[in-house]
Amino acid sequence: MTSLSRTRRTAGGLTTLVALGATAVLGLTAAPAYAAGPPPTPGASGLGDRLYPLLGNGGYDVQDYDLSLRYPKKDPRQTVTGDVTITALATQFLSRFDLDFGGGSVGGVSVNGHRAAFTRSGDELVITPKSPLPKGRPFRVTVTGFTATPVEPDADAPVGFVTTPDGTVLAGQPASSHLLFPSNDHPRDKATYTIRLTAPAGWTATANGTPLGGRQHGDYAVSTFRESQPMASELVQIAVGDFLVQRQPAVHGVRIRDVVPRRLADTLLPKIAVERDQVAWMEQQVGPYPFGNYGSLVIDGNLGFALETQTLSLYDTSLFAAPKFVLDPVMAHELAHQWFGDSVAPQSWSDVWQNEGHATWYELLYAEQTGVFKQYTDFDNREALFKSVYARGDQWRDRWGPVARPSGAASIWDVFNPNVYYGGALALYALQQKIGVDRFRELERAWVRMNMGKSASTDDFIALASRIAHRDLRTFLIAWLYGTKTPPMPGHPDWTVTATPATSTKDSSAKSSAAVRAQLGTDEVTRHLQRLMRASH
Repeated sequence: MTSLSRTRRTAGGLTTLVALGATAVLGLTAAPAYAAGPPPTPGASGLGDRLYPLLGNGGYDVQDYDLSLRYPKKDPRQTVTGDVTITALATQFLSRFDLDFGGGSVGGVSVNGHRAAFTRSGDELVITPKSPLPKGRPFRVTVTGFTATPVEPDADAPVGFVTTPDGTVLAGQPASSHLLFPSNDHPRDKATYTIRLTAPAGWTATANGTPLGGRQHGDYAVSTFRESQPMASELVQIAVGDFLVQRQPAVHGVRIRDVVPRRLADTLLPKIAVERDQVAWMEQQVGPYPFGNYGSLVIDGNLGFALETQTLSLYDTSLFAAPKFVLDPVMAHELAHQWFGDSVAPQSWSDVWQNEGHATWYELLYAEQTGVFKQYTDFDNREALFKSVYARGDQWRDRWGPVARPSGAASIWDVFNPNVYYGGALALYALQQKIGVDRFRELERAWVRMNMGKSASTDDFIALASRIAHRDLRTFLIAWLYGTKTPPMPGHPDWTVTATPATSTKDSSAKSSAAVRAQLGTDEVTRHLQRLMRASH
């Protein structure tokens, strides 16, 4: 997000922004006269992310999505249709621009109320408005009659729009939400959302944010939801089907609702109940919960991971078959993401350690403080686990790249790799050792408070850590986060790193989560990692 976007998204500011946008858009209905200057140019077809170069698009900053989806019948495999209106701010003088869309057909496109030309190129929807779009001015693009068809979940290749026996859900991280709806599909461009779902009467529709009510329209029910906090497209959740929505007592004003297949409610809902205590626990660690509501969505299927979709974490029934001492820490991991990854999103996908390293940190802390750490990890305490992770530091950096610079994205598991999760948590442990427990706690709380609703980078984290610690930590943290070799661990001069084998595997892509687990080894830490890689995302 640009600083302009963020300042206009302060409390109560969205209404002002939309009203201003509407006024400005009305002024654009007639082609204005432009002062002499450079001619308009096309927006970039990607944001230049090192790992996903074509993800997202340049030339504009999305402010808001108004998304409508229609489900014609009670069939989890059906093709859905939709319309979306995107309010954006042009960041350059635009002759044309792209949206990310990898779904089916597109019915039509208009910009500022005028029909616009469009073409398809892979997952790019290339739009040419009737008149160029001035830099610094808001505009609206509407895509009507687009279609998308859900696919079966695949534990080794996340597919985005997913069908289950009971209905459909969205698992968009890191690059699949645009398989359902046109968007600027990169966490750098967060926006607010209105989501309107039309489904056959008797089916339940749920989405991120706050329900704004529903109405009957013949044999269909229309449900509307509003997420007023900025949200990355990869965190959108839309669940429609034969689901039960169970509301629980609020926690410190945070509304709790859970969504499960109606036929499995009696089995699943009691296992979810721990989340209320977990919300209170996480608030004790890092401060107030950043959104208005929270809950869990469980589907009958094998996603192969859990996912922190904003305000409604996604799980599958294979995880909920695990013992409580496994399930509860994984749920704490996904809850922690609401602060680290959702409220504070990564500026680029190389920054994903900020999501996963922090979530792993609080997952392990929760397991330790609730007395299940030994059962959960096979280690006596966190220090013992971190010592074992430390020993593998050079091997993991060689195989998957430094913590804040994954070596590639040929597979999703090359990005979401053990060094991002446990190497990220280890870097946080090293920082705590360096600056002390109290300063570290202050840093964690300041990070989520100061960056709430924003996208932030590793360099931002380093700068804030230096500020909180009252000393320059750049050299220290650059070594831990970007170095190809594992630095010495403060306070533990006896900790040693296992040498990287002469035959390196760094050039072989991890084609599946099973392939990653096979490369980890057979000792205690890797057995724990093998189990956890089937669970948390």
